Amino acid sequence: MDLLYANDRRGQYPASYYAATRADLAPFDPLRGEVRADVCVIGAGYTGLSAALHLAERGFNVRVLEAHRVGFGASGRNGGQVGSGQRQDQDWLEAEVGRERARAMWDLAVEAVDMVRDLIARHDMPCTFHPGIAHACQTDAETRHAHEYAAKLARDYGYDRIEPLSRDALRAILPSDAYKGGDLDHGAGHVHPLNYAIGLARAAAAAGAMIHEGTQVHHLDLARSAGGQSAVRTDLGRVVCDHVIVACNGYLGGLSEQVEARVMPINNFIVATEPLGDRTAEVLTRNVAVADSKFVVNYWRLSDDNRLLFGGGETYGYRFPADIAAVARKPMSQVYPGLRDVKIDYAWGGTLAITVKRMPYFARLGPGALSASGYSGHGVALATLAGRLMAEATAGQAERFDVMASIPTPRFPGGAALRSPILVAAMSWFALRDRLGF
Repeated sequence: MDLLYANDRRGQYPASYYAATRADLAPFDPLRGEVRADVCVIGAGYTGLSAALHLAERGFNVRVLEAHRVGFGASGRNGGQVGSGQRQDQDWLEAEVGRERARAMWDLAVEAVDMVRDLIARHDMPCTFHPGIAHACQTDAETRHAHEYAAKLARDYGYDRIEPLSRDALRAILPSDAYKGGDLDHGAGHVHPLNYAIGLARAAAAAGAMIHEGTQVHHLDLARSAGGQSAVRTDLGRVVCDHVIVACNGYLGGLSEQVEARVMPINNFIVATEPLGDRTAEVLTRNVAVADSKFVVNYWRLSDDNRLLFGGGETYGYRFPADIAAVARKPMSQVYPGLRDVKIDYAWGGTLAITVKRMPYFARLGPGALSASGYSGHGVALATLAGRLMAEATAGQAERFDVMASIPTPRFPGGAALRSPILVAAMSWFALRDRLGF
């Protein structure tokens, strides 16, 4: 089964709150016939659109191919959180790649958040960067670690934007008895994710990139030697090019065994309640986003019209559950019992991608062919940065791309064929730990 069509109608956004409030963007014509380009980008999410924008600004002739619509995948469906740092913390990175390289990765992650904020302002995108993400801890031990980590970042990395929060201080922001404390990262933020993708598409097109929607890639003929040409084949045409950027994340569809063995699609779910009106203060007293410390993370924020946008629950097969609202309502009700019966106006699922080590996979697929994916739920900023880094590498400046590509990324046990059942078993164990409070 093809994930591109397993849960969605061809060429249509899902019935989400984001789609209902998206900015206008006229459809881009499908690719027809053979065309020539310097670079062919596959996928019009944050990664592909950022790559196209930065390449076009450098003067490259760029074609972007998207099977559905701009921002159709995880880029248009996620929680909108623009988080600081990498997906793994600096303690993990220092142990994995050493202090010097861990510092370089931290600096890149800081740049990624600044980049989102700056792109929105510079291109007058139809979304707002709202500062602040709170981290809610389930246990006293997790709270202590969060406070110690904030001190480490200030001491060792010069990042003093994280405010430690006691239980009472956290509860003053999110009135829930479910957590023991946490922190508030003033340097992070949140956005309307689909409108951010639309803003990137507008900017890339204005810079000269040619975007084709309704254009599914079904085969790659990659160059076998440096200086050779690649061909990207679709149902109605093909692109002959010098460089290929594969930016498909969870919707790879068999285009690269190398990536598919290391990057696995999983599904996550979000609901949008009715506007809460006077009840808004029962959920959040400040316009910040929240993510908790569970292994299967709960995350939430308020919309501009004061709906609760709450994400939670995961599945690992192709099909979304029949009752998505029930999947996300359960953890929402655990955090906010008073909202157990609140009306849900929208419920949708999305497919993201993870790696074994929960760090993105940056890879060379062949001469002139690059890929970045597997952001593991931390992709708004890092995917945007990945596009810039692949544009730099395509232009011959690969040092920063190579920093991210140096992260060891093992294959999933059993490869693409067996990764799903093995992951289900592992995730079930971690979900049990969450329920037991370990």
